[in-house]
Amino acid sequence: MAQMTMIQAITDAMRTELKNDENVLIFGEDVGQNGGVFRATEGLQADFGEDRVFDTPLAESGIGGMSIGLALQGFRPVPEIQFFGFVFEVMDAISGQMARYRYRSGNSYNMPVTIRSPFGGGVHTPELHADSLEGLMAQQPGLKVVIPSTPYDAKGLLIQSIRDNDPVIFLEHMKLYRSFRGEVPEEAYTIDLGKADVKREGKDVTLVAYGAMVHSALKAAEQLEKDGVDAEVIDLRTVSPVDYETIIESVEKTNRVVVIQEAQKQAGIAAQVASEIQERAILHLEAPVLRVAAPDTVYPFSSAEEVWLPNHNDILDKVNTVMNF
Repeated sequence: MAQMTMIQAITDAMRTELKNDENVLIFGEDVGQNGGVFRATEGLQADFGEDRVFDTPLAESGIGGMSIGLALQGFRPVPEIQFFGFVFEVMDAISGQMARYRYRSGNSYNMPVTIRSPFGGGVHTPELHADSLEGLMAQQPGLKVVIPSTPYDAKGLLIQSIRDNDPVIFLEHMKLYRSFRGEVPEEAYTIDLGKADVKREGKDVTLVAYGAMVHSALKAAEQLEKDGVDAEVIDLRTVSPVDYETIIESVEKTNRVVVIQEAQKQAGIAAQVASEIQERAILHLEAPVLRVAAPDTVYPFSSAEEVWLPNHNDILDKVNTVMNF
């Protein structure tokens, strides 16, 4: 096992698949010689050539259209949207075309496109760079939406995404890129999409999270343990489709749930998960399913983002409420 940051694990996954399949192509704004704005593709053009790792114009709509055409010709495109807040420029290609192609063609065509993009707050980016728009993607049938929280998960999930025959939105939280290292196998491996992971076992309350909020949930769980509360932490890893079986199994054990997301509260992943829990397991609940989320406002300028973003203290407050309901 090697010790890798998340960005290193993501680079390693792309290198693995470029070696594994000559039809894998990586492209986007400045991903070639420069290696991308976060250096996620650093060294790949030198290793595999400009025909397989290349720059595009600053036009997300063009990146999306080219991805569709290449996929229809048998390639496996891995385009990068430089920041996911720019996704509105390519929404027609994603939701109007990629997501519908298998249905539209009567299962005659695949659309094996993996769209990588950084997102998330806590690193003081300019406007439109940090927005959490995974809820928008998850609402679109035909898309899989993946959000890793660790280097190990990032590599296995990205390799599986690239090998998948349907379009995948692979979102990478910027704050996690270089904030810690983890053990990552040097060989190729995959992690099934749509399968959650129990990051910490517990018996008193279930914390459901994804992305950077997994680490906030784990931090809260450590504090709760000192107070005599044993919290189970579930990392969704894939927010569409969601692994409800793992969640419900946990709920039937703990009887209390807090669902956590960084995105604004309205119409988010947490709302969907909370609704499903109450539909499937209401007789096991000893308290309402509560949510931790950001306020329903536009993402603030960077000087105010620490006040706006949810954190482990917000999780502790909600856990205290469900435990004392």
